[in-house]
Amino acid sequence: MNGGQIHIIGAGLAGLSAAITLTEAGRAVTLHESGPAAGGRCRSYFDRALGCRVDNGNHLLLSGNRAAMDFLQRIGARETLTGPGTPEFPFMDIPTGQRWLLRPNTGKIPWWILSRTRRVPGTQLRDYLGLLALQRARGDKPVAEILSKNTLYRRLLEPLAIAALNTPPDQALARLLAAVVNETLARGGGACIPCFPREGMSETFIDPALHWLTARGGKIAFNRRIAALRIVNNRIVALDTTDGPVPIAAQDGVVLATPPWIAGDLLPGLNPPNAFQAIINVHFRLDTPAAHSFIGLIGGTAEWVFAKPGHASVTISAANRLVDNSAEDLAAATWPDVRKALNLPEPMPNDMPLWRVVKERRATFAATAAQERRRPAARTSITNLALAGDWTATNLPATIEGAIRSGRAAAEILLAAS
Repeated sequence: MNGGQIHIIGAGLAGLSAAITLTEAGRAVTLHESGPAAGGRCRSYFDRALGCRVDNGNHLLLSGNRAAMDFLQRIGARETLTGPGTPEFPFMDIPTGQRWLLRPNTGKIPWWILSRTRRVPGTQLRDYLGLLALQRARGDKPVAEILSKNTLYRRLLEPLAIAALNTPPDQALARLLAAVVNETLARGGGACIPCFPREGMSETFIDPALHWLTARGGKIAFNRRIAALRIVNNRIVALDTTDGPVPIAAQDGVVLATPPWIAGDLLPGLNPPNAFQAIINVHFRLDTPAAHSFIGLIGGTAEWVFAKPGHASVTISAANRLVDNSAEDLAAATWPDVRKALNLPEPMPNDMPLWRVVKERRATFAATAAQERRRPAARTSITNLALAGDWTATNLPATIEGAIRSGRAAAEILLAAS
């Protein structure tokens, strides 16, 4: 491609990651985004009903997410993250009201499992040895088949699997959970320090990336839907857009960084993941403290509660079982969990704050063995095209970390072809 322009279809995290890598290498980049804003599933917006700014989903980063942390460092946004600064995770068992703080030590040798004040209450040292079986997971076995159904499973490993894989543990692929654990918990508490945006996902990931790109000559076309890829002699020669055709010169390249169902429509012969799991987020208007906090819930409807300035948000992952419930029922079911988790006073009957339910029916591909086999490599048979997205073959589940890695991988493929 000899230093030509790269066209990136989709301005989510995968597309932005590819754009930054290519720009750093000196390539001219144009992003084509079908919507009015960048970020995809990782963005913030002002909710008029609540009267505050919210994220369209709740995301908890860990210090061991190396690609994500490097991405933020490159765009000058690393300092926009906040968090406790130490590896600590508060939990509450909703049925019993018991609370605890999981506190892995920072070093790689996990002496924390010897301490009753640091490990999960009710667990024994031998319970943690079961993690070795997870780390050795191979083939198509699901999480629930690999791990023993003990207290550690119910109070830590099951919620971790649901959060990381967004798939019920009896279906979720164990080796994908092992990949997450091997890069975080298995590396010690130093890789498990929780981080979250001080203001919002857009302010941390999206706005700084766009500013960085445009300051270096990158171009971004919003509300430009790519209707078709013109392919001649195994090369993309034009993008058919809502604004007319965009020619692709001989030295140019293309990164396809759309959701899998769109990529499948645009690229003949591509059979990407086609089964998905929902995520439900419920936002409650509350006068919460300015500082962020979070807590994991065991045995409730909600799985995580995030207290943010002006509101509290709950997340329900692997939510296909609930996604058809009415918004009113979902808010009513999760509000008691929020009240207990945040120690809010007992309300009057039916006294619930303003709320907003956000359903993402196709939040991630289902992390099953069958769907894992459908994940395509970044490299394609089209000589000037590479794929990016958390649904490509990253060896990780559909996460921010996987999306950012996929963008970099796609960029490197096109750079190597130059």
